[in-house]
Amino acid sequence: MQGYRITTVVDEMNLQVIHEFLVNCYWSKGIPFSTLKRAIENSLSFGVLTHQGEQVAFARMITDRATYAYLADVFVIESHRGKGIAKWLMQTIMIHPDLQGLRRITLGTRDAHGLYEKVGFKPLAHPQIFMEVWKPDIYNNS
Repeated sequence: MQGYRITTVVDEMNLQVIHEFLVNCYWSKGIPFSTLKRAIENSLSFGVLTHQGEQVAFARMITDRATYAYLADVFVIESHRGKGIAKWLMQTIMIHPDLQGLRRITLGTRDAHGLYEKVGFKPLAHPQIFMEVWKPDIYNNS
């Protein structure tokens, strides 16, 4: 995409910008910087940068790179939305060599179903087999 590039090199990403965005999101409200940094370092992370190095989008796959992945923390900075960045980012993620041959890739979203459907995601085929331990307020107690 003209004017942008995608990197998986964490050292090229601006973790402060990523944190400033995610700390206010419904799915990661209040996440401590140190927790987010550890999560990014232990995931297959994707940053979208301008050619000047400005962080404008992010996503990460929590994965063993063999059987399973969970897509998390996808965002595009508001001033860069409407340019197709999210679609390009998702297409790039889905063809990444480390994510081929996985048995299952999942995600959770409240409002971006259309984006994810474009790259092959569907509602759970058997939601009754999934369980969770969910602590939505965990960052409020740290």
